[in-house]
Amino acid sequence: MTGPQHPEEGAERASCTDAPPSAAQCGPLSHALSRVARLHRIAAGRFLKEAGIYPGQEFVMMHLWDAGPVRQSELIKVLDLDPSTVTKMLQRLEQTGHVRRSPDPADRRAVLVEATAASCTLHAQVTGAWSRLEELTLAGLDAPERAELTRLLGKVEANLCKGTPGCPDTPPPARGGTSSGDQDSASSARSTSAAEL
Repeated sequence: MTGPQHPEEGAERASCTDAPPSAAQCGPLSHALSRVARLHRIAAGRFLKEAGIYPGQEFVMMHLWDAGPVRQSELIKVLDLDPSTVTKMLQRLEQTGHVRRSPDPADRRAVLVEATAASCTLHAQVTGAWSRLEELTLAGLDAPERAELTRLLGKVEANLCKGTPGCPDTPPPARGGTSSGDQDSASSARSTSAAEL
């Protein structure tokens, strides 16, 4: 029977954090990407909090600023999120005066969403937050390295897109190949709460 572990032994063992968990050892790059994505979300949240919005809401606003008034159903499709998540985001943005929702004159059952004139200040703040996030993320990389990283991440995205329904270059499933229930499950699996974006 062994005695209690000495603090020095515990400290020595706890310092071995460079190696990925045993289950992730066959995917060290995937493990690194997940860690980077998590830290990137945290940093984005910190910068966006200064603008008074939650992570994920900036994507709603970016689309509205660029596209103008759109139907809420189109916004849900573009963002690839659960309708309830988008509705909650829009409610918060409406309460802060950044978006306006109104019935679509062409179809009274549909809802039009648009950025308000008051959101112009937010536009400048989001632009600044993303600029700071970019510099923090790429600090220490020179221009060729930044270009190469962007190129490589584009290839990684294309690889992942091949198996993800809804990606721009992904063909729709063959008729009879996937039930609507399966599509709903896939959509739910891809959906992320506003706080996780």
